[in-house]
This record gives sequence, C-alpha cells and structure tokens, in this order.
Amino acid sequence: MTRKAVSLLLILLTLVCLSGCWSRREMSELAIVMGAGVDRTPENRIRLTLQLARPAAFGGGAETGGAGAAERQNITWVVSETGDTIFEAERNLALKISRRIYWAHNIILVFGAEAAKSGVGNYVDFFMRDPMSRENIWVLVTRGEAKELLESHSELEKTSAQSIGFVERNKAGLAVIFKDFAMALASRGSNPALPAVELQKLGEPQGSGMEEEKQHEEVVMTGTGVFKDEYLVGWLDTSETRGLLWLRGEINKGIITVPSPGRPDKLLSINVARARTRVEPEYDGENIGFNITITIDGELLEQQSGEDLTIPEKVEEIEAAAAMDVIRKCTATLEKAQGEYGVDIFNFGEAFHRKYKRDWKELKYQWNDAFAGAQINIYAEAHLRRTGLLTRPATVKK
Repeated sequence: MTRKAVSLLLILLTLVCLSGCWSRREMSELAIVMGAGVDRTPENRIRLTLQLARPAAFGGGAETGGAGAAERQNITWVVSETGDTIFEAERNLALKISRRIYWAHNIILVFGAEAAKSGVGNYVDFFMRDPMSRENIWVLVTRGEAKELLESHSELEKTSAQSIGFVERNKAGLAVIFKDFAMALASRGSNPALPAVELQKLGEPQGSGMEEEKQHEEVVMTGTGVFKDEYLVGWLDTSETRGLLWLRGEINKGIITVPSPGRPDKLLSINVARARTRVEPEYDGENIGFNITITIDGELLEQQSGEDLTIPEKVEEIEAAAAMDVIRKCTATLEKAQGEYGVDIFNFGEAFHRKYKRDWKELKYQWNDAFAGAQINIYAEAHLRRTGLLTRPATVKK
C-alpha cells in the first residue's frame, strides 16, 4: 500500500473511534439539583424533595435586584413528590418537571427525623447505585423535616444548599460525606453519626421599612444525630459533639475556654492549632478496654484577666485546665454513647480489629454490646505554644 493509502486508512479508523456528542446534555434541558431531602410521610411513603437551581435567576440582575431587573426572582425552585421508593418518587417528579433531573451538581442530602428513625438503608441504595449521584455530597439529619430546610434561603449564599455545604467544608463541627456514611453503614465495629441541622432565627430585618419583615431563619448546625446500624436512635448537643470529634481524632479547629489561673472569674480562650488522638485497645480474652491519649497544641488568643501568664507555673495551670476541659467533654459523650445509646460511633471497633484480628471474628457480631461494657480511660496533655501578638494584656499599664 502507498503511504497516502495508509494515511487515509488511519484517518478513517480515527473517525470511527470518535464518540461524537451523541450523549451531550445542554444546560437549557437540565433541572440541576442543588440539594435533596428524604422524609417519611404519615402514610409511610417516601417523600423526595429537590432544591433545583433556576439558571436564569443566577445570571445577575434579577437575583440581586439590580438595574434592568423587572422583579426579584427566586434563585431556586423546591419541589416534592412521594413514592414507595426513592426512584419512584423521582420518576413522579419527572412527570411534573419540564427538564431532565440532573444530580451531578448536588451538594447536600438531608434526612428528616422520621425517615432516619425508620432506617436509612433503603434510601442510601439509590444514591450509591445511580451513576449520576456523587459520593462526596454532604449528608445531614434534621430533627424536623428535610423539606423545611430545603425551602429556606441563605442571607449570604445564593442557596441554602450552598450555605450548608460551605459550613460543612469549614469543618467547624462534624462533617460527613456520603461515601464515608455508606462505609460506616456497611462496616461492623462502627455506627454512623451525622451532623444535625435545623432552622434557627438569626439576625434582624435591616433597613428602613423592614420593621414588619419576618425574622430570617437560617440553617445551622446544632449537634449530631446518633445511629445504631441504619436507625437514628438519639442526639448529641454541640458540647458532646466536640467530645465526639476529640475521641475520633477529627478536631481540625476549635477553642478551649478555661478560667484564668489567679482569677477564676476571668476567662482565657485557647485556639487549638493541632491535635492528635491515639487509641490503644486492650483485651485479655474476657475484658475489653481502651486507652485514649489526646495531645493538644494551642495558642492563647484572648485573656480577660490582667495577670502575667508568662510565668511557667501559670502556664502549667492553663495547660492542666485545658486538658481537663477536653477530658470532661469526652467523658460526657462516652457516657451517653455507652450508657444511653449503647453504640460505638467512635470507630473503636476498627482499632480493636486491627490489633486483635482473631478475636474480632467472634466479637464483631455483638460489638455494640461489647463496647457498652468496655473500660475506657482518657488521658489528655495540652501544650500552650504561643500567646498571640501580646505577651501581656493590652489594658495593663507598664
């Protein structure tokens, strides 16, 4: 064959292999999901709620009320439908929505309390199986209905789904993505825990003529939802959630407030710069125990008292008080998890499995019971590394 014939043949083969744009999806044909919520109705049916983006309203003027805007438009459209399964509810929604439901940009998945109490296993399967749903969406639970949260709006972000997503990404509290939640459901030796969110009134109407406006409700984090296997069994408040994060080694940022050494009526605030948690299981064939060691590096960021805190003895008092504060929060969380709920939400079972693989084969089937009776010792060590930009209080005269 001539060189020209070979070149032509290669070009034709390349053209055959090209996929083209047969599977293209135009923006104008999609109903983009920003947030999804799952509730259980009184008739024991599944209610799927979607917060859909309105692309035209994201364009500018209409959303901001700027020049050229005929009127203020809603950024999102929230719709709900019921079904015996998630997919059936979605198909029922598709009968009422003019565009194709598009999951790839979803940010959050919220479970209502009743849906979570009835077991989330049936709901999780759809979001794991559907190729359009992402595994890195944030998963949350609310004491009320997920529908109410998705119908809210944010004062700072374009949508409430984006607002919740940013709060989760900052990891000021517990943050769980869908992949980790599904793994916790499928694993023995651990139980899921989800961030708890609800609507709270925040701020006051601002500006002339706004006095009669309804006070805004924003979605805020209020603690943690505790699961036993796939069922929601209880809640932790924000302080107990801090204990959970300490015990799981997931403290990324935070604050410890303790009394000033010489002035107990005055407080000090210590920023957690770094923290490490080490879990050491112990098992003698009958009794299970865990030694938890938490190491904290902090920096002083606020001082109400006027005393000199550069004295080594006072630094040691501050460090001891900070360590005791961490131990107190961890102990309160453990007592609730072991005594009231009887569930391991700290991943201690995984640590036990790594060290005692042979014994785990028998214990894994009744791990929650074994964990409830385990002896857990908590040790904390705090180090005050810096005092910020000041070595003495700004109000103390030289």
